Amino acid sequence: MTTLSNISIYPVKSLRGYDISSALVERMGLENDRRLMVVDPQGQFLTQREHAQMALIKTVIEGDWLSLNAPGMEPFLCTIRTIGLRQDVEIWSSSAVAAIDQGEEAAQWLSTFLHMPARLVRMANDYQRKVSRDYAVKQDDHVSFADGFPILIISQPSLDDLNQRLENPIQMNRFRTNLVVSGCQPFEEDTWKRIRIGEVELALVKPCARCNVPTINQETAESGKEPSATLARFRKINGKIMFGVNVIPVTTGKIHVGQEIEILE
Repeated sequence: MTTLSNISIYPVKSLRGYDISSALVERMGLENDRRLMVVDPQGQFLTQREHAQMALIKTVIEGDWLSLNAPGMEPFLCTIRTIGLRQDVEIWSSSAVAAIDQGEEAAQWLSTFLHMPARLVRMANDYQRKVSRDYAVKQDDHVSFADGFPILIISQPSLDDLNQRLENPIQMNRFRTNLVVSGCQPFEEDTWKRIRIGEVELALVKPCARCNVPTINQETAESGKEPSATLARFRKINGKIMFGVNVIPVTTGKIHVGQEIEILE
C-alpha cells in the first residue's frame, strides 16, 4: 500500500524547511510553502545555488509570526506583513512578481548573515504567478515562489535506491520535496499521472530537473559532487538530471501523514 510518509514546507524560498504532520493543500501549493523569498536590492531572487550558507538559516512560521535562526546570529522574530510596501521581484522568467517587503530589521538580519545586501519579501495576496501553459491543468493554475510548480513529490524507495549507490547516504532534505511517499517501487512516481490523497487530487505533470542544491549538505552548507555525479549515470534525460516529479493540485483540502495514496492514472 502506497502511503504519504512525510510532508515538508519551506517557509522562506531557498532557506531551510521543516516537517509537519498535516498540511492544507491550496491551489499554489501547501499553505505557507515558499510564500516568502530572499532578494537582492534589485529584487532578484537569492538561493542556495549561489549562496550555500542559506542552508544554515532555520525558519519557523507560527500563525502570523516568522522566526529566523542561524549560527552566530541572535534569533529574529517578526510579524509577516501582508500589506505594506510593494515591490516587483524576479524569479527565473517571472520578472514582475508582486511582493510585500518585510521591513528593515528583517533585511538587516539577512544582510548581516549573508555578508551582502538582502531583503525579505512575501508574495502579495492579490497576485497570481501562472504555471507554464505547457503543463497547466487549469487555465488559472498558479504557483508561489517555487521554481515552477506548486508541489514536489518523491518516493522514499527512490531515495533508498539512490543511497545504495552512494558511498555516503544522504537525507531527503537535499531535494527539498514537499511530499514523500512510501510503499511503492523506486521511481514508480515517474509513471503516475493523477493521484488522490484523501479529498485532494493531484496531477503529476513533469519530472523535476535538478540543479546543484542537492549537492549541498543542509546541516553544514558544505557542497560536493554527490549525489549529482551518481544520478547523472542513471537518471539523466535530455542532458538533465531528473529526481522527483512536479505536481499541480487539481482540488484542495487537508492531507496528513499516514494517508493512503490512490493511483488514479
